[in-house]
Amino acid sequence: MSTAGNKPRQPSLAQLRAFAAVAEHLHFRDAAAAIGMSQPALSGAVSALEETLGVTLVERTTRRVLLTPEGERLLVRAKAVLEEIGALTEEATALRAPFTGALRLGVIPTVAPYVLPAVLRLAHERYPDLDLQVHEEQTASLLDGLTSGRLDLLLLAVPLGMPGVVELPLFDEDFVLVTPLGHWLGGREGIPRSALRSLNLLLLDEGHCLRDQALDICREAGRADVPATTTAAGLSTLVQLVAGGLGVTLLPRTAVRVETSRAAGLLTAYFADPAPTRRIALAMRGGAARSAEYEELAASLREAVRTLPVRVVDPTP
Repeated sequence: MSTAGNKPRQPSLAQLRAFAAVAEHLHFRDAAAAIGMSQPALSGAVSALEETLGVTLVERTTRRVLLTPEGERLLVRAKAVLEEIGALTEEATALRAPFTGALRLGVIPTVAPYVLPAVLRLAHERYPDLDLQVHEEQTASLLDGLTSGRLDLLLLAVPLGMPGVVELPLFDEDFVLVTPLGHWLGGREGIPRSALRSLNLLLLDEGHCLRDQALDICREAGRADVPATTTAAGLSTLVQLVAGGLGVTLLPRTAVRVETSRAAGLLTAYFADPAPTRRIALAMRGGAARSAEYEELAASLREAVRTLPVRVVDPTP
C-alpha cells in the first residue's frame, strides 16, 4: 500500500510540453524556439521527465533526434494530457467572458488574402477584447494543429470528412477561368466544363487543397489527368505564369480581383451554371468549450462576407 512518503513523482506540465515539442520537431533547438524555452532548459525538462517516468523517451545523436518505441507510445498520453489542460484553460476563459483572450485561427493560403480583411475588420469592430492570432498554413498542417490543440479554429475549404471536427459553413464561391490575352476562351461567359478537357491547366503545388479541387473539377469534366509540367507555390505566381502565356488556371472568385490586378495581359472566363464551386467554412473541435462563441462568430462572418462575390450559406437545414 502506497503512503505519502513513497508516492511516485508526477511529471510536470513543463516537462510534458518539452517532450511534445521535441516529438513534433525532432530537433532540440527548433523545439525550444517553438515553446519559448532555452535549449538547455528544454533538454533538462525532457531528461527530468525520463527520470521521473523511468523510461528513455528520446534517442539523442550528434546528427538527429528520434523517439524510442516507448517515447512513441507515451507521446499519445502526453498529448492527451496537454489537450485536456488546454481545454480546461479554454473553458475557464469562456466562463469569464465571451470573445476575450486568445483565439488562434488557422487559415489556408488560398483564403487568407481575400477573406481575412473581412474577418479582421469584424474582430476589430465587434470583438475588440478578442486577441485574434492568425496562422496561415496548408490544410493538413491546420488539421493537425486543431486536433493537437495548437489551433482553436480553422477557416478553410470543406468538406473535410474528419471525425471529431465540426464544420460551420460560411459561403460558396465559383471558380473562374483565367487566361492570357488572345486565348479563345478569354472574356467569355457560359463556357461548358467540358472545355477543361483540352486546356493546358496550371496548378498549385502538392499539399494545397485548391490543387485537389481543380483536379476534381477536371475529372468531373471528363478529364483523366492534368500533367504537372509547371506548378506554383501560390496564386500570385500562378497568375503570373498565365500572363506569361504558359497556360490557364482556375481561381476562386474571391481571389480574381486581387490577383488579376497584379499582372497585365489577363482575361477571365465564367462557366455556365452550375459553375464549379468550393465551400468555405469554420472548423472547430467537436465539444469545444467555446463552441457557442464560434457559432456566433460564424453567423457574424456570414454577414461580413456579403460584400464579397460569394453565396452565403444558410446554416439551417
